[in-house]
Amino acid sequence: MKDQSHKRHIAKTLTWRIVGTLDTVILSWVISGSPSIGLKIGFAEVITKMILYYLHERTWFNINLSKDGRVLESRKRHIAKTFTWRFIGTLDTMLLAWWISGNPLIGLKIGFAEVFSKMILYYLHERFWYRFNYGLTNRKNN
Repeated sequence: MKDQSHKRHIAKTLTWRIVGTLDTVILSWVISGSPSIGLKIGFAEVITKMILYYLHERTWFNINLSKDGRVLESRKRHIAKTFTWRFIGTLDTMLLAWWISGNPLIGLKIGFAEVFSKMILYYLHERFWYRFNYGLTNRKNN
């Protein structure tokens, strides 16, 4: 199962990055008032976020929250993954936005707005992927 899971994590990384980057570009553009800054922030985070997201997926794949030895696949797990990813993702975006815009306040505003939009989008992304067994050889749906 672990060998097949790499394909799944790469596919999830790519689909999430598309959704996340579009959200960041739009939020950055609206908050900074500059489409150029929005695009720069969005494209800068593509690489950092793909690396961070892949590492996050691999870490969560190896975390077992169940008492009986099976990997717990549930809404609770998806909510926990949502919060840990949002912390990492928001910190990355705030730092990139500050660096690119030169204004720490823009970084904080984008990060604050992103907390809400990205948590909703990420949870929906997790639920979407939970419906598919792509990259998994054995999984019992809970």
